[in-house]
Amino acid sequence: MLLTLRVHGSRLCLGITGQQRRRLLASSAAEEAKKLTTPQQPLQLEINGGTYATDSWTNVTPKILSHLGLNKHMQRDHPLSIMRQRIVNYFYGAYRNQRGNPLFSVYDQLNPVVTVQQNFDNLLIPSDHVSRQKSDCYYINREHLLRAHTTAHQVQLISGGLDNFLVVGEVYRRDEIDSTHYPVFHQADAVRLVTKDKLFERNPGLELFEETWSGSLADPTRILSSSKCMDQTKQPCHTLEAVKLMEHEMKHVLVGLTKELFGPRIKYRWVDTYFPFTQPSWELEIYFKDNWLEVLGCGIMRHEILQQAGVHQSIGYAFGVGLERLAMILFDIPDIRLFWSNDSGFLSQFSEQDLQNQPKYKAISHYPQCTNDLSFWLPPDVEVDAGFSPNDFYDLVRSVAGDVVEQIRLVDKFKHPKTGKSSVCFRIVYRHMERTMTQTEVNEMHKQIADASVESFNVQIR
Repeated sequence: MLLTLRVHGSRLCLGITGQQRRRLLASSAAEEAKKLTTPQQPLQLEINGGTYATDSWTNVTPKILSHLGLNKHMQRDHPLSIMRQRIVNYFYGAYRNQRGNPLFSVYDQLNPVVTVQQNFDNLLIPSDHVSRQKSDCYYINREHLLRAHTTAHQVQLISGGLDNFLVVGEVYRRDEIDSTHYPVFHQADAVRLVTKDKLFERNPGLELFEETWSGSLADPTRILSSSKCMDQTKQPCHTLEAVKLMEHEMKHVLVGLTKELFGPRIKYRWVDTYFPFTQPSWELEIYFKDNWLEVLGCGIMRHEILQQAGVHQSIGYAFGVGLERLAMILFDIPDIRLFWSNDSGFLSQFSEQDLQNQPKYKAISHYPQCTNDLSFWLPPDVEVDAGFSPNDFYDLVRSVAGDVVEQIRLVDKFKHPKTGKSSVCFRIVYRHMERTMTQTEVNEMHKQIADASVESFNVQIR
């Protein structure tokens, strides 16, 4: 007997043997039957044509899997597709070969299922880095996850011989729920590699690498702690001249992209930062509506990454940008959930016929909010800051209520001085994007969330 749950092209499968079936029929233990038939803990997942055994790391949900294959960044006239095309067109124009053809190739439909090695190890992300935690990523199992950034494909593409490319696609991160955060969003990631001959075409006497550098690392796969990569001057292997020339080219190109998107008078600034996979690293911020907003991150690629990909005589830069953030700024889109709406009133406002002249979003209607609080006691051995992750609760809410939840905030946490039990209170704001919700249906949905919380987390509703 095989129980299967299909989710938009993905399938959750449960295998039950004949012996187990006979035991279920003969047994009066309803709990055992529940364990064997519940789709919440399948034995394997079938995603994008691959089959993956589940284990203790599995935390991806059917709701999240339902986003696979939607490809909003490829949907013509969609704001995300407009952003993708404008970025691609800019790089096509910024870099051309001697024949006038674009240097950059574009990969916008790569499989979002990647290995832990691709998403973390290849990018030199330390084993204790917060981004690896189950509370931050959607794991399929211990070895596979839905990519947390399009950077995960860097080594794969560089190993294939590419030195100028853009990767565009959806990424998946467990996060809070509000108007600017969604568990699935879209990124554009770029890499440019150059050799000594290209970088020092006018100064052939200069070198990419220090004379004191042996040309190889003791162990190019060894991941250093963050403290070893904070030097904003350069990496030990590179000459200062090489780093400064690459930095100049990169910043010139990215400021050009920013002005292309936001206009030639946009105010901007560079801020030093840290990324495990680039050194030195920067964020580019723009001044928008009286605030400085970060729009992209970039830096000189760690040479260890290039060595893993079989490239030893090049230096490169990389940058990454979120498409939703750009679109929300450019089009005045107030809520990130709108990008997933199929409402014609939203989609009809945008067109790719004229990429340079796009209208500001006009709200179709303002449907009222409904706000309910949910408080519960955690199990005796669990505390708010040790053992309970709000992201687990957010995922449960998404699975039960979907996108009608506009925002969730942890408004109170309390530890009883006598019993030692911990309590939390979440404020949940409900608002449908396309119609008015009644308080009755909100109350019913709120009850479903409460019931699911009791079942999933063994909590006690207050």
